[in-house]
Amino acid sequence: MDNYETMKCRMQKEFVKYDQEKMIRKFQLPHDQDYLYIRFTGHMYRIHRTSGKAAWSDDHFIHAHEAGYNEVMTIYDVLCCSKDNCSLSGEFVNIKNLSSVQSRSGAAGGGLFQKAEKNFDHKPELLSLACERLNGTKYGRGDVAYQIPLFDFLPIVFQFWNSDEEFAASLSLLTDKNMLQYMHYETVFFAAGHLMGRLEEEMTM
Repeated sequence: MDNYETMKCRMQKEFVKYDQEKMIRKFQLPHDQDYLYIRFTGHMYRIHRTSGKAAWSDDHFIHAHEAGYNEVMTIYDVLCCSKDNCSLSGEFVNIKNLSSVQSRSGAAGGGLFQKAEKNFDHKPELLSLACERLNGTKYGRGDVAYQIPLFDFLPIVFQFWNSDEEFAASLSLLTDKNMLQYMHYETVFFAAGHLMGRLEEEMTM
């Protein structure tokens, strides 16, 4: 078992210690006797209420797929550790400008988004379709720019500019100013990394 799987197992055990009824009320989660359900980056997830194991499906759980590390770390953090009074401000800010996150985000063309910028460059039709498949709606400036529901209750803005003779490809994410009421700053990067992967995945569909 590698370190990521070890951490997943640890978090599963931690998850079941938290008040699930409080989670249901706070985020209006669908639920039944066995599972809590939450939509994240366009996929529906279910979390087993006694084991904490998380899986996703795109066919109403006729087939279920074990959730990966970035997914579970984001979902567990939001459900277990978001502030009691978390609420949206309605104001979007660049992920680089979130307090505590600024030094980690990296510049355009490097760091966090380097791989995604290369994969998205000059593919506006495929990238737009991928955003729409994640229930995104056009928003703001960019060659491709969409507001996408990270969770049903937590939007994120994706903006992308293709490269040209003078400038490299550039990608920006905008989050609600109150993003850190919903998740720890480390988790913002788990969520952002998973979102990039989901867009790349949808572009190949």
